[in-house]
Amino acid sequence: MKEIVMNRDDARPLEIDAPTPSQNYNRRDFVRTGLGVGFAAAVLPVLAQTAQHTDASGLVAGEVTIAVAGFQMPAYRAAPTGPGPWPVVLLVSEIFGVHEYIADVARRLAHQGYLVVAPELFVRQGDAASYGEIAKLMSEVVSKVPDAQVLADLDACAAWATTQGGDVNRLAVTGFCWGGRISWLYAAHNPRLKAAVVWYGRLTGPVNERSPVHPLDVVAKLSAPVLGLYGGQDVGIPWVQVEQMKLGLAKGTKAAQASSFVVYPDAPHAFHADYRPSYRKDAAEDGWRRSLEWLRIHGVV
Repeated sequence: MKEIVMNRDDARPLEIDAPTPSQNYNRRDFVRTGLGVGFAAAVLPVLAQTAQHTDASGLVAGEVTIAVAGFQMPAYRAAPTGPGPWPVVLLVSEIFGVHEYIADVARRLAHQGYLVVAPELFVRQGDAASYGEIAKLMSEVVSKVPDAQVLADLDACAAWATTQGGDVNRLAVTGFCWGGRISWLYAAHNPRLKAAVVWYGRLTGPVNERSPVHPLDVVAKLSAPVLGLYGGQDVGIPWVQVEQMKLGLAKGTKAAQASSFVVYPDAPHAFHADYRPSYRKDAAEDGWRRSLEWLRIHGVV
């Protein structure tokens, strides 16, 4: 396993050795048009001048519903036109749910030739877009979402993708923040997964009935190699946890040993979120380039 740390002075990478509600949920304005709408726009400062808008021309894009044990789960789908088969990427959101930023990331990936599914994973517990306080959102909705439910929902998304021209023999997962933690867990859950890209996902935390394990607990059991993209100034993910994760990867499965970290020393948490003040253009663009290459070299093409 290699760790890559971005040089502070010239932004070139230095590669160093690392230690070896109802049954049918129906929410209006599911993904509204326009930047950062819903919860994220109401709560977070928005940097409209830096935010991307990716056109849906040439894509099949919009809201779908996916059946999960009798529950109709909303999701945003973006895919190339035509019959496929297309490699599949499961896209896992931040705590704010599937708002325009996540939909835009889905379209960016779809333009690269992927069938992308971004499910609304909080809907059984509540509507993230209706909250105006992060603390209340976390305590009343996000903290009540069981990991087992989320992993089953992602399995259902992968199965649904096969009915839409998707090839789950070329399956990947990627996620941001809360979705990054879930992506680590999914890489240890689904043996068919080819690759994962984690953007600043939490590595450990309190253990309870809904979250019985964390990435540090399953790191040695990965079924797919993970690219971890992290910020050196992320106060919520201490450097010591990253070091513990690297040690666990070095002792794990072949997929775990093939995993890699890229740490951007000057980047904070959420450095890819181009609608927030935390956005760091150089780190975000470098991470995006690396994420596409990661999928390619691990057969998700």
